[in-house]
Amino acid sequence: MSSQSLEQLSNLRPLTRLVTGHDQHGKSELHESSTFQWSHHDDAKMTFSVAYSTSSSPPVLTNDADLEAHKAAMARGMGLVNPRGSVLRFVDIAPGHVCAMHRTRSLDYGIVLEGEVELVLDDGVSKMRRGDVAVQRATMHQWRNASENEWARMVFVLQDCQAGVEEDLGDGGWLPPSGN
Repeated sequence: MSSQSLEQLSNLRPLTRLVTGHDQHGKSELHESSTFQWSHHDDAKMTFSVAYSTSSSPPVLTNDADLEAHKAAMARGMGLVNPRGSVLRFVDIAPGHVCAMHRTRSLDYGIVLEGEVELVLDDGVSKMRRGDVAVQRATMHQWRNASENEWARMVFVLQDCQAGVEEDLGDGGWLPPSGN
């Protein structure tokens, strides 16, 4: 299961979220700056931080509707995917950890920011290094930190997709279902 925390468990650089907007004259401004809030999963071997989410596609920015939708999604809680929207999630993976085999009903872009991560599929393992991207198309998969002593960090953009496959979160109930 998970627990919400402000604490970052990894020794990787802390991250800041900057959200832009417009002032009353239509000029761009910094709307908000905040540190990431982390949730801990798999006995604190994986930590997640949702930097932003949308609840529609395309998102509605007028009158800060997207900001309110993000706040509402975070307040109600979400699985890996936000139904009818997108999720920008950062994931820190402990040394040597491998998550449960799982599938989301989504199109995901997973980018390695720090360390080396292995993408485990039914047909084998692919090693990913800093800057490499996986285009994850609703297939069963696992993520494994290839290092035995260094944390790894990935960023994911998950977009809800049309039905065709069902979400399968594997063993252990490590996250609530997405409901899409």
